[in-house]
Amino acid sequence: MFARMTAWITLGAALLTQPVAGALAEPARAVVELFTSQGCSSCPPADAVLAELSRQPDLIALSFPVDYWDYLGWKDTLAQSAFTARQKAYARARSDRQVYTPQMIVNGIQPCVGSDRARIERSIRTATAGLASLPVTVAAVERDGVVTVTVSEAAQSVTPQKAEVWLLPVLRSHMVSINRGENRGRAVTYANVVRAMNRIGEWNGGAAQYRVPAALARRDADGYVVLLQTSDADRPSAILGAAKGPGL
Repeated sequence: MFARMTAWITLGAALLTQPVAGALAEPARAVVELFTSQGCSSCPPADAVLAELSRQPDLIALSFPVDYWDYLGWKDTLAQSAFTARQKAYARARSDRQVYTPQMIVNGIQPCVGSDRARIERSIRTATAGLASLPVTVAAVERDGVVTVTVSEAAQSVTPQKAEVWLLPVLRSHMVSINRGENRGRAVTYANVVRAMNRIGEWNGGAAQYRVPAALARRDADGYVVLLQTSDADRPSAILGAAKGPGL
């Protein structure tokens, strides 16, 4: 799954009898993904909103720069075609064909305009349905050059389903001076910029553990995020759990 969106990294997973101690952050209530572009004049306000959301400890806020506006005169210096593919895959999953910037996706299921703070807050409330955190606990612990990702067993309230575990290196803050295109002359600071999507395994509903080199988690990045996300035929869907690593 998601074969067209990123390079796959196959790593072993072992069942756990007890969770690994030492989680680094409080459980995430929601994951918000902003699809943005340096060539989009409507995006800087959304980038600012994403930066504000990134400072909330119970939210995981991520920037996914896309490349489909590069033809307007400025090639986005952070964009990746894999992120454009991810956004389009979300649209296929929803069957609405709504692909635009700035677009925010909440918990993999709720789309909204990325600069509309009130709508984003409503989308978060809708996606979480009053829950204090995402339904499956995910933790990431880094020790001796290895990141250990722990995923808990699904609660009875969670419908058993397969999901994929993703490791995302993240650049915490990056300022770009834009010299051409719609944002010519502007300097925009981007928060929590995703630098790659690494699939580290599958999850089948039971307690599981995954280990990856810390160098992979931090490549071209300050920190990392782990996502546990369901999918169907290369179409990403609900995010069941997530965790931040140190540095974010």
